[in-house]
Amino acid sequence: MSQDPSRQTRPVRSYVLRKGRLTRGQQRALDELLPRYGIPDTPPELDWTAVFGREAPVALEIGIGGGEALLGLARAHPEWNWVGLDVYPPGVGKLLLGLEESGLDNVRAALADGVDFLAERVPAHSLSACYIFFPDPWTKERHKKRRLIQAPFLDLLAARLAPEADLFLATDWADYAEWMVAALEAHPRFTNVHGPGAFAPRCPDRPPTKFEARGELRGHEVYDLHYRRMGGGA
Repeated sequence: MSQDPSRQTRPVRSYVLRKGRLTRGQQRALDELLPRYGIPDTPPELDWTAVFGREAPVALEIGIGGGEALLGLARAHPEWNWVGLDVYPPGVGKLLLGLEESGLDNVRAALADGVDFLAERVPAHSLSACYIFFPDPWTKERHKKRRLIQAPFLDLLAARLAPEADLFLATDWADYAEWMVAALEAHPRFTNVHGPGAFAPRCPDRPPTKFEARGELRGHEVYDLHYRRMGGGA
């Protein structure tokens, strides 16, 4: 039996925790709204129907930033259940405030590391889509080992995505875009929806985010990718 990727060790993380300043509103959101919109701590392996109070396809965004993309996607697709993860409290607080203002009830949030959450909480083959927009590019050569998109993470993600589930990614760093394509093209469980090695049109319903705007100010082009989890296998 092959080793479950969720049990493999993880020596390097794809982020460094920095102290972010919480506004009063964001702190209130974490205190008052996270109990409403948050993911419960138990049971360890989640039951999505229990989490959302309904049965529907589940989509996960890893690294929500300020929550703009997730709010836009959830608003455009109320028939889906949406989960947003981030390790930075200000971003989660901002998302919670957006949920309160919008009245959306098809989104749940967690202040959590995406890899740990996938490994420890997400049932096998239970996700119908995953979105990863503008992950940290770790541009210095010595830091590239920290990049999220590489084989061990893709093994884990493939084990949590349902067959035919979609994976959408975006970055404004050309080097990381090529890195992502190379990693995904080499993985046996993912196929490029737009053809081998091809980039994708802009992800449908993805609104502009501050990370995208920041890249455009630098003169960076945005690269979108769209892969699909092939059927079969663990």
